[in-house]
Amino acid sequence: MARSPITRNGYNQLHKELENLKKVVRPQVIKAIEEARAHGDLNENAEYVAAKERQSFVEKKIREIEQKLANSEIMDHINPSCEKVGFASFVTLENLESGSEVTYQIVGPDESDISSGKISITSPLGNSLIGKGVNEEIEVKTPGGIKKYSILKIS
Repeated sequence: MARSPITRNGYNQLHKELENLKKVVRPQVIKAIEEARAHGDLNENAEYVAAKERQSFVEKKIREIEQKLANSEIMDHINPSCEKVGFASFVTLENLESGSEVTYQIVGPDESDISSGKISITSPLGNSLIGKGVNEEIEVKTPGGIKKYSILKIS
């Protein structure tokens, strides 16, 4: 299985989330199950059922994060010269139709979050940017049609 690229910051955030789930959330859920159990008949105990469902969700999330961490490879800025877009680069783009500017960081698939300005290296836009330089133009096929961008800055 190919290892998934991740920034050091993304790896640290996943690790922090995992620690919180294991050391804070899991014990809270176990306590909620114990308290619900004390209320008697488990067949008609909505609190118990809800706590067990929450436990299942938390354990699944822990396994998912552990799997992501095990299958990820920390990659720092691949192109520190900032002449070309690479993994972990920050890229400022101009939408050639609207003239609006936006800045994204190229990250691994497990840490992408468009609302935080992080796009996956495997996304159509992220993939189109790799290896490109300042003042180059790209076209990206989106569900809303083809979008054209100019690269204004790489850092």
